[in-house]
Amino acid sequence: MTRSDLVDALAERFSQLAHRDAELAVRTMLDAMGDALVKGHRIEIRGFGSFTVNHRPARVGRNPRSGERVDIPEKRVPHFKPGKGLREAVDQPDAAATTTPTPPSSDS
Repeated sequence: MTRSDLVDALAERFSQLAHRDAELAVRTMLDAMGDALVKGHRIEIRGFGSFTVNHRPARVGRNPRSGERVDIPEKRVPHFKPGKGLREAVDQPDAAATTTPTPPSSDS
């Protein structure tokens, strides 16, 4: 699914929402998530998953073609860990392509 597919699905699901407004909503949400990750924050969406930033330390690698030594600098990389609801929904053998996971209810 691409960003434009997501905008189309949102505009289709909520008919009172203009396509332009759906596009703005998706862009705003993704920009906010990106900004939070750049700042090193963790994002958790219950029933879907969490996004974190992992730190990879500097290391020494090898060029596979020449075998010469290459210094690889440290980096921060985004990481996604799916939530239980998403994992279970994806694992269902008869899951339809259009179903979306629903977060577990708190009817305790």
